[in-house]
This record gives sequence, C-alpha cells and structure tokens, in this order.
Amino acid sequence: MSKDTGGPAFPTIGYDSGAAANGIGLSVTDDPGMTLRDYLAAKALQGMLPYPGNEMWGSFAEMTPKQAAESAYGYADAMLAARVKP
Repeated sequence: MSKDTGGPAFPTIGYDSGAAANGIGLSVTDDPGMTLRDYLAAKALQGMLPYPGNEMWGSFAEMTPKQAAESAYGYADAMLAARVKP
C-alpha cells in the first residue's frame, strides 16, 4: 500500500478563533476528509465496474470486490506516482 496519499482531496476550511486573534480567522480543520488517493481509487473503480470484461484492465467480472478495490488502489498509486514525474 502506498504511503503517499496525495494529501486531502477536498480540504475543509473552518473558523479558528486562535487564528482570528491573529487576524487570520480561517484554517484547515483537523479532519481533511477523503485523501486524493481515495478519490483517485474511487474514480478508477467507477470506470472499471461498467466494463467488467475489458481486456485492457483485466477481467473484473472474475474478481472479488476486495480484488477490484485493490486493483483500483493500484491505479490510484500509479496516478500519484505519475504526478511527480517531470
């Protein structure tokens, strides 16, 4: 499993009274929500499931849900790795 999550996919901004005392007022909350890795895996799975026999991606019709999820995270890891290449 990849240790690089890509950071939060949709970071939330909340009011921070401590930051407000310094004149800022906004800060990223402690709950960043879904990671970019989770988002990319969901998008990969969304594309894979309608075409279970696609030879390019392998036959998902014969995979268990766990295997399909692991495959989707494999695609997500590849997408995250491709982001850092020049």
